[in-house]
Amino acid sequence: MQTATTHPNVTVVRLEGHLNAANAEQVRQKLTSAVSAQKTPVVLVDMAKTESLDSAGLMALVSALKLAHRIDIKFGLCSVSPAIRIIFELTQLDRVFEMFDSHSAFEAAVA
Repeated sequence: MQTATTHPNVTVVRLEGHLNAANAEQVRQKLTSAVSAQKTPVVLVDMAKTESLDSAGLMALVSALKLAHRIDIKFGLCSVSPAIRIIFELTQLDRVFEMFDSHSAFEAAVA
């Protein structure tokens, strides 16, 4: 997991591997830090290299989203694989999270 700013107004957090109970707290802390730093008005979570997601990982993302809403930071997900997107659809969280196919689709939306 790493954080990088690829656009002047966007902080990108890249999640890699399995997002599950074993590392959900670490991911939650990283996302909370990225959001609460308020370095940019937008935090984008790049999930291109995320292999799996369980309920603990999902709650880490929800926690960061709630914080972002409270402090008026835009929060979105990009490059979510079809297998992981199904989890969001089954939990109806696809209606809550803004999801983009790629960084470029996101940048076009915020431009």
